[in-house]
Amino acid sequence: MRAVVYHGPGRISWDTVTDPAIEDPADAVVRVGTTTVCGTDLQILRGDLPEVKAGTVLGHEAVGEVVEVGPDVHHLRPGNQVIVSSVSACGHCRPCHDRLFGQCRGGGGWLLGNLIDGTQAEFVRVPFADHSTHRWPPTLPPDEAVLLSEVLPTAYEVGVRNGEVGPGDTVVVVGADPVGLATVAIARLYSPRRIIAVDLSDARLETALRMGADAADMPGRMIADLYDGPGADVVVEASGEPEGFVLCTRVVRTGGHIAVIGTPGRPVTLHLESLWRKNVTISTGQVDTSSTPWLLELLRFGRLPVAPLVTHTFALDRVLDAYEVLSHGAASGALKIALRRA
Repeated sequence: MRAVVYHGPGRISWDTVTDPAIEDPADAVVRVGTTTVCGTDLQILRGDLPEVKAGTVLGHEAVGEVVEVGPDVHHLRPGNQVIVSSVSACGHCRPCHDRLFGQCRGGGGWLLGNLIDGTQAEFVRVPFADHSTHRWPPTLPPDEAVLLSEVLPTAYEVGVRNGEVGPGDTVVVVGADPVGLATVAIARLYSPRRIIAVDLSDARLETALRMGADAADMPGRMIADLYDGPGADVVVEASGEPEGFVLCTRVVRTGGHIAVIGTPGRPVTLHLESLWRKNVTISTGQVDTSSTPWLLELLRFGRLPVAPLVTHTFALDRVLDAYEVLSHGAASGALKIALRRA
């Protein structure tokens, strides 16, 4: 088969590799229909995640068709259309019983495109397939379904839920990347007083308004007014930049909550000398994808405006072009790129 192969920082190729096969009785092999290029893939390409070894097939989001299952897979059969979760869950360890699939101690966690071959390929082996896939209803477009692999669960679980967004809150989302924009859309379901999106890109700020933000601006007067005024009840850090985190610590109110979604590629300073007296809660976390069934129902009934998140589509064999477009997102306006198998 053909796949995107990582060769070390700055180097990927579209190569012929060995077809995946069942390696464990709980595995399934999925024929990839639609996958994506994620901001985390760009971080891998920059060398920010050294645990990813040369020779790994990248990608951790996909929808497709099951073509083979192991003898311990009981809820899938060939021909099923599935959403592949970015996180693999054994389903039996203590964290999995607590629905903390991202912390799986039974051999799961973030495997695809990280520790094992991923989804930017014609086929992918999915470990723990019964617990790491969800049935994909035929009425849900693939470009929306693939957002359930990671983007939407991350926005909800790590941003909205961990941040404890509630009615009447002022919510600030720092970073209008796909996860930040999804956070805006999901937070709107909780009846906040207002949602403010902050980014350095005019195009992304315009998209934030389409996704449900009440205001969207670059760091400036509006944010300064929050510094000097009551502050925000919930601040979601989605940029992954150290400066974004510092902005969050300044804008949050006394007794407020900072929910960190972004994945920093470099050290971030926590200024406790100015923060300790504010009674602020800071939460971090890896996505669990335990919320995927609920989010799937919201999509099916049109409750989430996710269409603006997918800005570009390419055939799967043009994935290197997709990397180029996403890596120059400020110029291209790219948010989420869907890669479709012909």
